[in-house]
Amino acid sequence: MVQLAKNYGKKPISLASIAKAEKISQPYLERLVAGLKLANLVQSTKGVNGGYGLLKSPSRISLFEIVEALEGPIAIYSCLAEDIKVSCCRKSCLTKKVWLKVQDRVVRVLKQAKLSELI
Repeated sequence: MVQLAKNYGKKPISLASIAKAEKISQPYLERLVAGLKLANLVQSTKGVNGGYGLLKSPSRISLFEIVEALEGPIAIYSCLAEDIKVSCCRKSCLTKKVWLKVQDRVVRVLKQAKLSELI
């Protein structure tokens, strides 16, 4: 996403060039981009001058959107995930309130942080 943000407003860039710049394998990058496309964060253009680009400005993309697109719902413990019906490991979890506060702050920071801050 940082490579795409650096390239925002220019012609699309290939996954091969992103993989080389980030020193990751192209097949792995293809899997990442698939999730980002599903989340409507990136778009692909076919053809000779094709490649990938952001669907919106880096200043309008939160790190929260990126993390959720790649990793799914953010939950520091599975019992805190809203969409996962997992009960706590103990009937009365004395620390759950603290973990909920930690998770809330993590989510808040990620929602406030924008992709543009990383370039």
